[in-house]
Amino acid sequence: MEVQRASASMLKEEKLPSPKKKASAGLFCSGIAFTVVIAAMGFAFSRVPGFDHVGPLACAIVIAVIYRQFFGYPEALRSGIQFSAKRLLRFAIILYGLKLNIDTVLHQGLPLLVRDMGVIGFAILTTVWLGKVLKAEPSLTLLLGVGTGVCGAAAIASVSPILKANDEDTAIGVGIIALVGTVFSVAYTLLRPFLPISAIHYGIWSGISLHEIAHVALAGAPAGQDALAIALLAKLGRVLLLIPLCFILIFWMNRKNSGNSSGTRIEFPWFLLGFILMSLFGSYCLGHSISVSQGVMDGVSNLTTFILTSAMVGLGLNVSLRDLRAKALRPLIAMLITSIVLSVVTLFVA
Repeated sequence: MEVQRASASMLKEEKLPSPKKKASAGLFCSGIAFTVVIAAMGFAFSRVPGFDHVGPLACAIVIAVIYRQFFGYPEALRSGIQFSAKRLLRFAIILYGLKLNIDTVLHQGLPLLVRDMGVIGFAILTTVWLGKVLKAEPSLTLLLGVGTGVCGAAAIASVSPILKANDEDTAIGVGIIALVGTVFSVAYTLLRPFLPISAIHYGIWSGISLHEIAHVALAGAPAGQDALAIALLAKLGRVLLLIPLCFILIFWMNRKNSGNSSGTRIEFPWFLLGFILMSLFGSYCLGHSISVSQGVMDGVSNLTTFILTSAMVGLGLNVSLRDLRAKALRPLIAMLITSIVLSVVTLFVA
C-alpha cells in the first residue's frame, strides 16, 4: 500500500509544473506584455499634435530604441519579446491581407497596376544601385528599396525573413520608411494647391509614389473623396504586387545561395499563404456572402496595426544607437534620392 501511495505521490509531483517552468512562462507572458505596453505608448504619442502624422509604428520604435539605450535589453523577458518580434509579426501580416481588395484592383485598377509595376521595379533597382555607389549596407538598402516601392513597413516586415535580414536592419528600415514617408506626404499636401494638375491626377500620383497606405490617405484626403479613392486604389495595386515580389525574392535568394557551399535554401514563408487567403476572403466573402459592418472592419484594421506595432517594439529593442548613424546614413541617402526622383517622374506619368 505504501509503495502504491508513494508511486501515486510521484505521479502527482510529475504532473505539477515545476517552479522553473512557472517562472519561465511568467517571464514569457511578461515579455509579450512589455511589447504591448510600449505599443500602447506609441499609439498614445501618435495622437499628440505634431506626432499624429508620424504614426504609432515609428513612435513605438523610437520609444523602444530609447529604452534600450538607457536601460539595456531586458534579457529576462527575451523569450516573450522575441515571440512578439517573430510570431506576432507574421500574424499581423496575415491580417494585413484584409486591407487588400483583389477584386477592386483587378476590375478597376488594371491600368494603374502597370504603373505600379514600374514604380516597384524602379524603386528597388535605383535604391540598390545608389546603395552600391554610396557603399551603403546592402541588406538595409534593399529593405528600404522594397519599402519605398511597395507598401512601407508591411513590405519590409514581409520580405525580411526571405532576405534573412537581422532584426536591427528591419527595425531601422521600418522607422526610416515611416518618418520619411510622413515628411513626403505632408510635403504633397503643401504642394498640391500650386500644382497644375486635377484632383484625380493628384490622387493617382499620391497612390503610386508614396510609401505606406497611411501616407497615401494623409496626402489624398485634402484633395477630396474621388482623389482619395483613386489614390488608395493605386496603392492597393502595389500591395497586391507584394505577393509576386516575395516569390521572386525567394527564387533569387535560393539561386544566390545555391552557388555558396555553406548557403541554405530559403524556407517558404507560410505566413504569405495566410496573407493571400485573407486577401481572397476579404475580397470575395466580406461584403458579399458575409455581411460585416464598417465599424468591425475598422476595428480589425486597428487591431492589425496594434499587433504590428507590438512586433516592431521587439525589433526596435535590438537597435543600438551607437551603430545607427554609421549604418543607416548611407542607405537613408540612397532611399531619399530614390523617393525624390520617383515623385518627380511619377508626377508626369500619373
